[in-house]
Amino acid sequence: MIDMTAPTAFHRYLDALARGDMDALRATLADDVVWHQPGAHSLAGDHRGPDAVLRLLGAFMERSGGTFALAPTGPAMDNGDLVALPVRFSAQAASRTDLAMSGVDLFRIAEDRIAEVWLFSEDQPAEDAFWG
Repeated sequence: MIDMTAPTAFHRYLDALARGDMDALRATLADDVVWHQPGAHSLAGDHRGPDAVLRLLGAFMERSGGTFALAPTGPAMDNGDLVALPVRFSAQAASRTDLAMSGVDLFRIAEDRIAEVWLFSEDQPAEDAFWG
């Protein structure tokens, strides 16, 4: 069980993400982390290892001209080693319709590191169209 009242890898991840501190974010990821990016777009698929996850996050920023943003919209909920977080994410690109929607990010925590991440979007076809 995760003690959500104490600082955890999950909390450090959110803090690093909010500050844009990729070194601190990397430190929250397990060496064998797997990030399951949903969809049928060019960034979708399983990204394995911290380097791959950071490349993915960098690609989101690059393709959106630095406008990609993600913010929690409610409290984190835990169940054993899983943490679910309702989020709102957005991005803009000159050649595409803006992206703005809700989702849920699901994290599996192991040994105080983020071991696995699954993402859920309210409108996957719109997200697919945005990322191309």
